[in-house]
Amino acid sequence: MKNNDIQTSRNELEQLIRKPAEQFTSDDIIRFIDAKGIKMINFRYAAEDGKLKALNFVPFSREHLVSILTAGERVDGSSLFSFVEAGSSDLYVIPRYRTAFVNPFTTNPTLEILCSFYNSDGDPLESSPEYILTKAYRRFREQTGFTMKALGELEYYVKSSSDDLYPLTDQKGYHQSKPYAKFEDLRIEALELCARAGCHIKYGHSEVGSFTKDGEDYEQHEIEFLPVEVGHAVEQMLIAKWILRMLGYEYGVEVSFAPKITVGKAGSGMHIHMLLEKDGVNVMAHDGRLSDVARRMIAGLLDLSKALTAFGNTIPTSYLRLVPHQEAPTNICWGDRNRSVLVRVPLGWSGNLKMINDANPAEPYNSDRQSSRQTVELRSPDGSADVYLLMAGLVVAVQHGLEMADALQRAKDLYVDYNIFKAKDKSAERKLDALPASCSESADALLQQRELFEKDGIFPAGVIDNIARKLKSFNDEKLSEKLFGNNDAIAELVKQYLHCS
Repeated sequence: MKNNDIQTSRNELEQLIRKPAEQFTSDDIIRFIDAKGIKMINFRYAAEDGKLKALNFVPFSREHLVSILTAGERVDGSSLFSFVEAGSSDLYVIPRYRTAFVNPFTTNPTLEILCSFYNSDGDPLESSPEYILTKAYRRFREQTGFTMKALGELEYYVKSSSDDLYPLTDQKGYHQSKPYAKFEDLRIEALELCARAGCHIKYGHSEVGSFTKDGEDYEQHEIEFLPVEVGHAVEQMLIAKWILRMLGYEYGVEVSFAPKITVGKAGSGMHIHMLLEKDGVNVMAHDGRLSDVARRMIAGLLDLSKALTAFGNTIPTSYLRLVPHQEAPTNICWGDRNRSVLVRVPLGWSGNLKMINDANPAEPYNSDRQSSRQTVELRSPDGSADVYLLMAGLVVAVQHGLEMADALQRAKDLYVDYNIFKAKDKSAERKLDALPASCSESADALLQQRELFEKDGIFPAGVIDNIARKLKSFNDEKLSEKLFGNNDAIAELVKQYLHCS
């Protein structure tokens, strides 16, 4: 990060400490605490349910503060993870200074810090989702020489009492503004708070989903981030989810990231965009076209896409979203700018584009300002995902694609240039393999390809077993068929998983 980047950073700690967050030390954190009159420290960490937990500290002395920041604290791992035995459940939680941010919801000045888990020997907990991602990305960088960046599209619904003034238009919420989007203010406040917490925000907007049912309004919104290295990408989404839920609580409304709110209406995905860099340069495009590196990435994502649903689509209602005609993927294929496919290649500002000069004739053309922002987008994940494990799985899949001998041919074979949901294309659709249709099928897919995730000890075997066992426990085979037409049962299921992950 350059000096001018620090000057424009919205991260409150970077503004005062005057260095990038990745370079923070305990002395830097203490200096910020002193300068801002911080009275409380909260450790935060994602447990097996994907939600941020809290451990609160009120430092009573400088020695106590230093101990908190440098030695961490002890927690009961068996209450956080099902794979930790109660007989030896103690774990250490150690703060990662670069994640620190000021809690915007407390009157008592409070600093929040995300933590990592360590075992009794002081080694990283092998089964911790955060450390699984660390291992996957470390191997990826060492063996490929690439930097992998990612960003999430965080879609969510705001549920509130129905308001007859400027009523919602069914499934016409895309980019609506206030007063037609009632909770634009909540979203804008979330954008500001996320930026101050260190998230790199691309934009926010209202989404397609909007409807009124049984005296309640359901309004869909989205926050999209900028591409950052994969660990930071996960942290952005965890922090943003927490901030949105806290704001919803303050506004007196429910914020839900559930994949499906009701049948027949737009579900909420958590699309993940990815790109690779070499020496700081995006390598996803070459001469204005998608590069072979990007095509290999796509092949790897498609090859492991069934198993990836075990990390990215973890509850029964996930598979009520992955149905035709709802802009959610059902078949394993990819395409350019095509919202019916599993992996989409969005517009990426590649080529010799002079749009700014056409819109602004007085603007001098400067080719140095233009660089490719090309990504590839996986459209299957949703808000139920364990984001650490999902991102680790994506890193594994991308490396798999780079190493596949037939990756370019596989990419060629699975490319489509049509809407696979249109009736005239049904014959072509039948040639494509389908994504799992239930948690049970997702577990089977993970077990079939487990060796690719377990290679080099990235995913411990016990973690794979535990995920498969949990997915199988839902007993949701052919759930869509069983629930068809039973609106009461569907509503009860949606309610059960309204606040997933």
